[in-house]
Amino acid sequence: MEVVSHFCVKGTVADVRPLGNGLINDTYLVQTAEADAPDYVLQRINHAIFTDVELLQRNIETVTAHLRHKLEAEGADDIERRVLQFVKTAEGKTYYYDGQCYWRMSLFIPDSKTLSEVTPATAYDAGRAFGRFEQQLTDLPEPLGETIPDFHNMELRLRQLRDAVSRDAADRKAVVGEELALIDQYANEMCQAEQLYRQGLLPKRICHCDTKVNNMLFDHQGRVLCVIDLDTVMPAYVFSDYGDFLRTAANTVAEDDPHLDRIDFRIDIFEAFTKGYLESARCFLTPVEIDYLPFGVALFPMMQAVRFLTDYLNGDVYYKTAYPEHNLVRTRNQLRYFQCVKAHQHDMSQFISASLHQ
Repeated sequence: MEVVSHFCVKGTVADVRPLGNGLINDTYLVQTAEADAPDYVLQRINHAIFTDVELLQRNIETVTAHLRHKLEAEGADDIERRVLQFVKTAEGKTYYYDGQCYWRMSLFIPDSKTLSEVTPATAYDAGRAFGRFEQQLTDLPEPLGETIPDFHNMELRLRQLRDAVSRDAADRKAVVGEELALIDQYANEMCQAEQLYRQGLLPKRICHCDTKVNNMLFDHQGRVLCVIDLDTVMPAYVFSDYGDFLRTAANTVAEDDPHLDRIDFRIDIFEAFTKGYLESARCFLTPVEIDYLPFGVALFPMMQAVRFLTDYLNGDVYYKTAYPEHNLVRTRNQLRYFQCVKAHQHDMSQFISASLHQ
């Protein structure tokens, strides 16, 4: 692929093939011919979502440099596999623009793998890894920008829904009365993060904002090497990492499963993830952040329900759909899951309190 020639790679390119199944960027494995030359990961950045690529890459460079410094100061071993390393162009940039698309390259981390199945063991590992990731970035020396502005702003998502209801572009409002009523019932409660922030009671942290189990690399002994997929690393409330992981990981079914009676909240996944997360993050979390962690678990299925319903009312213009009612099915799934989470609020608070006193 001609674009590779614009990056300062070592070795001769022997093969370029698709890598992984990411939904946002197009990713390729670049293999070199020489045994002593590294392989690389090439990505075409989705410029429609990440509109400011200069900001995006500056964020990532700042974060990876800081993580590397932390590991060096700790005397950590195997640093080359524990933090992403990006390749520069001849002009000294970590991205290349070919006139239509933006590209970047990083070193492929050998003898590593991703996992897709969420078990209590992997949930615990994820909690520790993402909590440590936040902890390592608490003293980042320079601010980061928002790669997707207001990405997890619930007040904005509700305004977007109300605009969609008002327009009713796809003539679907008549069939979503129950869903709108449930969302309206909890609307003010679900905006507590923004309210607390304005009151000066809730800080913003540097968060990953896409905490899925497959956004970590493991070695072949099952140990976490590093957190990957750093495009959405930006200032956010800790709920963006804590609650978003549990939105998918602790649901007993996929987010578009139409069988609402199968939906439940996996308390074992919650407990494992929370145990790992608090082990890493309790040293910097404020009492308000800790008290509102159960709120964060409920916030994200409600926020996602709002986003799915907004898209359904707008005529399915954002999310890919497989059939006309797909976004409505997703909405109902997430609202049912939200109700299951709400039923466990006391249990979650009790577990968190007990964990802090162990």
